[in-house]
Amino acid sequence: MMLLKALFQIALLGSTCLSQTSRINSDRRDLLQDIVTWDRYSIFVRGERVLFLSGEFHPFRLPSPGLWLDVFQKVKALGFSGVSFYTNWALMEGAPGEFRADGVFALEGFFDAASQSGIYLLARPGPYINSEVSGGGYPGWVSRIKGPIRTNATDWHDATRNYIKRVGAIISKAQITNGGPVILFQPENEYTICADALAGAGLDSIKDLSKCLNLNYMADVEAMWRDAGIVLPYIVNDALPIGNFVPGSGIGAVDIYGYDGYPLGWGTCSEPSNWNRANAIFPSTITNFTIHMEMSPSTPFSIVEFQGGSAEGWGGAGMDSCASLLNNEFERVIYKVVYGFRTTVLNLYMMFGGTNWGNIGHPLGYTSYDVGAAIAEDRQVTREKYSELKLQANFLQVSPAYLTAMPQDGIFANTTKLITTRLAPTEQGGTFYIVRHSDWTSVNTTKYTLLLEASGQNLTIPQLGGGLSLVGRDSKIHVVDYDVSGIRLIYSTAEIFTWKRSSSKTVLLLYGGAGETHEFAVSKQLGPVTKIEGVGIKSAGYATSTIVQWDVEPMRRVVHFGNILEVHLLWRNDAYNYWVLDLPHPEPIGNYISASRINATDASIIVNAGYLIRNASILDNNLHLWGDVNKTTTIEVISSPLKRGAKLYFNEQQVKDTHYVEGRLTGTVTFCEPQVALPDFSRMKWGYLNSLPEIQPDYDDHLWVVANLTTSNNSRVLTTPTSLYASDYGFHTGSLIYRGHFRATGNESSLFLSTSGGNAFSYAVWLNSTYLASWVGDPDKPSHNQTFELPLGLKFGNSYVITVLIDHMGLTENTYIGVESIKEPRGILDYTLTGHSSKSDIIWKLTGNLGGEHYIDLSRGPRNEGALFAERQGYHLPGAPLDEVEVRSPISNGMPGVGVGFFATTFDLDIPLGYDIPMSFTFTNASQSVKGTATPAYRVQLFLNGWQFGKYINNIGPQLSYPVPEGILNYSGKNYLALTLWSLESGGAKLGGLSLGINTVVQSGYSKPSLVEGQVYALRSEAY
Repeated sequence: MMLLKALFQIALLGSTCLSQTSRINSDRRDLLQDIVTWDRYSIFVRGERVLFLSGEFHPFRLPSPGLWLDVFQKVKALGFSGVSFYTNWALMEGAPGEFRADGVFALEGFFDAASQSGIYLLARPGPYINSEVSGGGYPGWVSRIKGPIRTNATDWHDATRNYIKRVGAIISKAQITNGGPVILFQPENEYTICADALAGAGLDSIKDLSKCLNLNYMADVEAMWRDAGIVLPYIVNDALPIGNFVPGSGIGAVDIYGYDGYPLGWGTCSEPSNWNRANAIFPSTITNFTIHMEMSPSTPFSIVEFQGGSAEGWGGAGMDSCASLLNNEFERVIYKVVYGFRTTVLNLYMMFGGTNWGNIGHPLGYTSYDVGAAIAEDRQVTREKYSELKLQANFLQVSPAYLTAMPQDGIFANTTKLITTRLAPTEQGGTFYIVRHSDWTSVNTTKYTLLLEASGQNLTIPQLGGGLSLVGRDSKIHVVDYDVSGIRLIYSTAEIFTWKRSSSKTVLLLYGGAGETHEFAVSKQLGPVTKIEGVGIKSAGYATSTIVQWDVEPMRRVVHFGNILEVHLLWRNDAYNYWVLDLPHPEPIGNYISASRINATDASIIVNAGYLIRNASILDNNLHLWGDVNKTTTIEVISSPLKRGAKLYFNEQQVKDTHYVEGRLTGTVTFCEPQVALPDFSRMKWGYLNSLPEIQPDYDDHLWVVANLTTSNNSRVLTTPTSLYASDYGFHTGSLIYRGHFRATGNESSLFLSTSGGNAFSYAVWLNSTYLASWVGDPDKPSHNQTFELPLGLKFGNSYVITVLIDHMGLTENTYIGVESIKEPRGILDYTLTGHSSKSDIIWKLTGNLGGEHYIDLSRGPRNEGALFAERQGYHLPGAPLDEVEVRSPISNGMPGVGVGFFATTFDLDIPLGYDIPMSFTFTNASQSVKGTATPAYRVQLFLNGWQFGKYINNIGPQLSYPVPEGILNYSGKNYLALTLWSLESGGAKLGGLSLGINTVVQSGYSKPSLVEGQVYALRSEAY
């Protein structure tokens, strides 16, 4: 994942050195297969060039495998050809040598769904992934390894071996060489930035950021993946375009060089309209096509992670702000800049973010990993950025000349307020002119004309009068001498969405912004305009061309050139409603994007159909569409091989009253609003248990782990007689409880504690049953020191117990090389008890999740549970014996003072079939206060059917709503909802409100997911 903003500032200082850096000429390594190859322009699959437009999607962040197909279909519907994915070592090997990849962690269903959708995969299994997950994907137990992290130290090498062998074997079976969808492989992740260089030590150029890299370590990782069966091309993602491991560079070199780019930075989404951010950096500031050719001239221009979203920290602005920051305007301006590099491997991070359920996130992020991506956390595709991506991707997929074009700078407009990049043809005809504002943050409107050569003539465009305009944050791709299935489009100032050829005609879709003037020209040989649908169209015939001009309006206009070409002139927002669907092709192409489809006749269809069309097939002049509608929708098929008498089916139901007129098939799909009954949690019966019995005088902790280790491999030197670092004892997640036993001297007056839980963590402290104080958390503080006054009169010789409850927010990522951030301890760092000359007077015990690394609930993985009594007992699991417990509501009653209560209830749902209805649990009265002083301080964990799907912090925020996917939420039966409510203030706490709400209602052709099987309650005899 993306590095911190300091990287960008350093990159700016050193970027001028890049173009002066000489590189070893790259030589192709011997291929282990011949299905996936590459040259300097693009990758090839089975000899065909492939534009690898990809979006990041992590299966472990959507633990309802039946919904993976839905996400893949939504990616494919954009016109994308690929998906990149991480696997998370920490979830698969929770204890050394105990590897599990079953249930929601199995990858086979992910691969099958990709194949079914026609999506190629880029596998990125690490072992390090960063990705805003706890420890960057490293399991907590690696913090006990003595050898340095991310090196070829023997114990570190041995620690990674089992994971690489086992995951490598799974992925290797899914390689395209074995009939699977995986075509590229990335070993390691962002192995780029040295910690000491980041601090400025000896930094003369950007290259010095990587001066500490252990090339042999990278080579060892690559070799282990090869030994595990990986035969595909290796691609690297340099965290910055420095040139690490470029082909031919020696030890650790890969096959294809790539880098990461995050123009608006990472980690904050406040002020979403402000592009002049402290951590913003324009893509061409640190790299360009010339630099790429110096670094890696034999490989395609590849960006392995490019900004599709941004994560947020506790107390931040919220994910809606991230979506606003990285919106459709960002895509129009910034993505078209990297198209100007002739980027042919482009992966957007993220396409679908998902959820950091079950404590899988790192300390700097909350439960949602929506990141403002094109596909929202609840799988909706209503963000305009999704539709904008569809316009761009479909254009590039029907523009093979782009794949081999040569970027050139020049002056092609009549104003210096604009910059134009020319992509000149090499192997195929067609020239692209990408126009943007010189000031990439500009919100101004700029009028301009183009000064271009087209079909051998020097032209000033538009030719029929008027001018072009670039409105605000926008960028245009104008085409010249562009091939539309053998028809030469001399030029178009309007952008191309797509074109398709059927047996009856070729259909071309052009679009522009409202009120813009646009113009296109075709060869005179095509013949005159024979028909115009709509008004406001100018056309003129010249000696060699026919020119058409119009002002963009919401109403569609169509220009006909006999039965040869039909040009649809669209308002951009209307173009959002159109979908391009490839018809199934014989294997091995199947549903995958293929160059063979581009100029083929009747290989694809174009449909105007609203919310979403997933796929299509034609059988006996019957068109079968699968898709979604959120209102009554007219379906219009404007390009297809259908003939008169055709029938239309939508989600296997025949659409009545269809019409076939002039090659277009239309019909109406009626939307029927379903009746859905939702629970009212304020009126329901809730069972209650005290979930902090540890502060009761009769509590017995003899089964707890004794903190007796006198040494630690942690990054912090011990300042206590024995280690109190939780990871030393196998506890890495959720929450921690410590109990310190001592005999009083009678002179005790205060207790000092230094604790660490990660950013926004909290703790509470008791002496016996007497509450001392709490720390309510701060998003900027991963640790805290505090001195507690003790009650007067501790009696000499009597036994006392200090109880400390700590919220564990996750382990720190190990982003930078040369530091061991994952070893930053969680728990008690230090302590002093007055009246005692020796710290050894206190004997400490601790617990985390029951079993620690040998966790009990194998179905939900190693991080779903914490130290709280109810979690250790398994009461959060369905079927828990709560019939005889106290009745108390977390909403009307809550907690009377500082402590932890466990609340549980059940409710039924009966969602009708044929509807995709995402839902969220929403808390009310949450605070946006960063420092946590504005509202009552309390924390809630939300468990749904045993799955922890929300950590809500009332006094910090920002997250209020917690989507829970179908499959985790039972849409056709009983659900078990459990909450832990931790009150941090003496006044107690109760929820301001909790509701289950509908996010949207979609009448859908999705594949309904099965209920995810998870362990149910069973008596845990070993629980304490």
